[in-house]
Formats: sequence, structure tokens, C-alpha cells
Amino acid sequence: MGLISDNNERAYLEEIKYLENCCQENNLLLNVRKTKELIVDCSKKQERHYQPVRISGTTVERVDSFRYLGVHISQDLSWSRHTNSLAKKARQRLYHLRCLRDFRLPSKVLRNFYICTIESILMGNITVWFGNSTKQDRQALQRVGHSAERITHTESLDLQSIYYKQCQTKARRIVKDPTHPNNRLFSLLRSGKRFCSLMTKIERLKRNFFPQAIRSLNQGN
Repeated sequence: MGLISDNNERAYLEEIKYLENCCQENNLLLNVRKTKELIVDCSKKQERHYQPVRISGTTVERVDSFRYLGVHISQDLSWSRHTNSLAKKARQRLYHLRCLRDFRLPSKVLRNFYICTIESILMGNITVWFGNSTKQDRQALQRVGHSAERITHTESLDLQSIYYKQCQTKARRIVKDPTHPNNRLFSLLRSGKRFCSLMTKIERLKRNFFPQAIRSLNQGN
């Protein structure tokens, strides 16, 4: 990661050069064909043109979205592409759930299959993307849960509740670990009973993990 400030790419390009040199010094081969460049520009100004990045004489492909550890990160910091991918994958597995229902398997077995193969997809890294996802994206995912509810005849998951619970669990883990890089973001007020709220400059990040986690912690206290 490198910062492009005031349209000056020097620090960004130096970071890439450092990575290239580090790989060479440690006898690591960097596969440029599998390396992608993603530029996140939140400014509302006219579209800027950045010079292409070259590593070992090969130009790195620039993309508008990249899948990292199962999460689709887009250059506009929206999560529609990621949630659409989750919904599509989950709907495909609903077919197998319907097949098991047609075999007249017990509801308990259908429920276990749903939790292991479908709900696990919808819950993956939920603290990262759910807080900033749109209402339409959330409804698309929730419809998958409602479909599974009709198939298994059991109550489906509530993504909002799961998100709150996982935020609180993750926040408590970070608070208890002083070595965690984000530990400093959870600071107590002078009373020592409530945590401070985080202020964010980018509108779409106001509902991200940290403010939600702080609210969850304060509600728990």
C-alpha cells in the first residue's frame, strides 16, 4: 500500500520499488502476471491519470476490483460486487439443499447442511463489509436466508444481529490485546466506563466496523 498525495506518486512508487528489492534480496520471485494494481480515489474531482506501474520491466495490470482473502475490494469502496458474489454463490447451494429436502431428510439435517454450506458463506468476514453495504445488498442476502427458511422449516439467520454480535466479540478481543495494531483505536473516556466514538472523514466509512464495535461495547457495559 502506498499513498498518492496531491497527485504526487513518488511515495507510492518508492513503496513498490522497496517491495521489488525486498523480494530480490530474499530470493523470492514476484509473479507480475498475478499482481494487480488497485487505486482508491475518494475525491470528487475530475478523473486523474496515473502512470502505469512496472515491475522487472513488466507493466502491472490495473483493475477496478480485486478479490483478497475472499473479499471483493472495489476502487469506489462499495460492497455491491462482493455481496452480489456472495448471493450468487449461496443461491447455487440452495439447489443442493432443495435436493436434500426432496429426499425427505429431517429438518435437523437440512439445517446443519444450511449452516455449514450456505450460512458460512453469508457470514464470511461480515465485520468488514456489512456495515457499509447498501439496503438493497442486504436484502438480496437476506432473501437467501428466507428461501432456506422455507426449505428447512426452521428460522433463518438475521445478518444484522450476527454483525452486531461479531463486532462486539472482535472488539473485546482487540481491547484485551495491547499488542493488536488497532488497540489504540478503542480508548475509554475519563469516567473509564464508556469508549470514545470514532470520527471518520469519509462519509461511507461512518458505519464501518470500529464505530459499530464501540457502540456494541458501550451497550454491553
